[in-house]
Amino acid sequence: MAYVVTEACIKCKYMDCVEVCPVDCFYEGENMVVINPNECIDCGVCEPECPAEAILPDTEGGIEKWMELNAAFSAQWPNITMKGDTPDDADTHKGEEGKYDKYFSEKAGSGN
Repeated sequence: MAYVVTEACIKCKYMDCVEVCPVDCFYEGENMVVINPNECIDCGVCEPECPAEAILPDTEGGIEKWMELNAAFSAQWPNITMKGDTPDDADTHKGEEGKYDKYFSEKAGSGN
């Protein structure tokens, strides 16, 4: 089992989760982070740290799309081990519906 970052992270990208991860399995895109499912040790410490409630266990129903997205982009985006700057408009997008279709970007983040 692993944890998965979902649509709620898009345009929020708070990154509180990154700081607590003991295995550094987060990868940074332009406007969200993802978890490498092969590196995640299922400890769960990241889930309660996410202000956007964007992290779910992979046993949660209906998140197959997000499991695939996390696996694909964690292989392409740079690893991130420290919390970066939260976007200025993150709180504006928190809880917004349909963020994938409106804002998702395949571009990599800057990493650290």
